Amino acid sequence: MNQVSTISELLKLSDSSYRIFDMGRKVSKISKQDFEKVEQAMQPYPYPVQGHAELAIIFWQKKATTPFIWFVKFPLDERGLLNQAARNHFIAIILEALGGDLSQDPSEKQEELLKANPYNFTPAQYKLASMNSIIKRDLKQAASQYYEHCQLYFSGKLGFDNWQGVAVQGICDFAARIGEDKNEQYLIAALPHLPEQVFAPLCSALENQTLSINTINAFIELTKSTELTPARLTNILRALSANAAHQNVQALILGILNDYEAIDLNILVTISARAWLAITEIESLLLYLETLVSNVEQDIFVAIFQDLVALPAVRPALLQSIRTPERSPALSNAIGLLFSQVKG
Repeated sequence: MNQVSTISELLKLSDSSYRIFDMGRKVSKISKQDFEKVEQAMQPYPYPVQGHAELAIIFWQKKATTPFIWFVKFPLDERGLLNQAARNHFIAIILEALGGDLSQDPSEKQEELLKANPYNFTPAQYKLASMNSIIKRDLKQAASQYYEHCQLYFSGKLGFDNWQGVAVQGICDFAARIGEDKNEQYLIAALPHLPEQVFAPLCSALENQTLSINTINAFIELTKSTELTPARLTNILRALSANAAHQNVQALILGILNDYEAIDLNILVTISARAWLAITEIESLLLYLETLVSNVEQDIFVAIFQDLVALPAVRPALLQSIRTPERSPALSNAIGLLFSQVKG
């Protein structure tokens, strides 16, 4: 165990089954192969947030009914690669506290060592609820006690005004199991009738789920309402964000950037921070940047640009788009100011 050099290796040597999720931008599964490459600095971390990787490491022994979860936050270097010294320090702390038996019940002293781990972090509550739902679904365990009532609510049998008893954890369970039972059918029928108190947490939970074309189109249909507000559009974009590479979602986002007169900062940040896969081509990215520079102050432009350039899926096109001669004088000026600030 003293020769362990990666978290992946540590988990394998402890005879654990495991899964890795990003907890920074959304709750997104990272394949074991990709995580091993990230650990070996062979590829950048795919979902950086403010120069860090925020991870959920879930592991369990073969006969265990409840998995163990570590929420850890590691710094990344300027290329987006995992800081090897931080990762090694984390492994050393785990080995000192638990040795090779990661599933043991820690003693008081071991508990102190684990709690003092500087890489621990606590995700937002809504992400913890989604994580709980996804893990139970993936491990084929029963959903929470709130699921059945939530499912009944979305079926319409309780009346959509009777939302007070619908728990956020139940909504997350429903979203995680959208492909089961009649949940998709219920959702599509319910969407036009949901009050904001249910619609907003639903969209937050769905941002972690791959949706069918029927569900995608049902959300897109909501954007055609004459009563569409920027806040509701932001929630719709959140719900669709895991499907941002789908051509229908890309078309929706391009339409918003071109034609939506009430576009605001929340919409623009939702696109860049959650639905960035819709703007990975130079043409769409340039449209996004032009819309951004027309609607926000320079400091906000700089912050969003720096967030986008850190995303491996966006970075190549972004670096190309800022050099294109087709950019407007306003965008050229904003980029010039950005780089003068960096040099300064």
